[in-house]
Amino acid sequence: MPAKETRTDPVPLDDIDRSIIAELTRDGRMSVTQVAENVHISRAHAYTRIARLTGDGVLSRFTAVVDPIKAGLKSSAYVTLKLKQDAWRELRDQLGAIPEVHHIALVGGDFDVILLVRAVDNIDLRRVIFDQLQSMPGVLDTQTFLVFEDVDTR
Repeated sequence: MPAKETRTDPVPLDDIDRSIIAELTRDGRMSVTQVAENVHISRAHAYTRIARLTGDGVLSRFTAVVDPIKAGLKSSAYVTLKLKQDAWRELRDQLGAIPEVHHIALVGGDFDVILLVRAVDNIDLRRVIFDQLQSMPGVLDTQTFLVFEDVDTR
């Protein structure tokens, strides 16, 4: 999961683009025909718009939203990391290679990185935090916040 370091200017979006994005965010498997119908444009126009949004990187991938509990991931936590000043670039790829790490964000504040970690149970969660995260060179400190309930707002 290599992250890009390049900065880009925002892509200009109009109301049709935003409507297409909203439809595909709600259901990434929606057909182009259904998107076109819901947005009130032709199928060819929807196809062209989706291709442009994908080519411009506005739509970067289509994915499924998984219920973690039903998928057997009964233990989740946000884990914050404090890093050595120069450790981020090296750790970013290592963190992305851990299957239990579902989201990574470099942030500003009292810590440097926040992770969403999902595991089958607390024993597995403990293993990820103690054996993998805390043992990484460049990680100075971790703090764990258990998730009691998830609400997906998308």
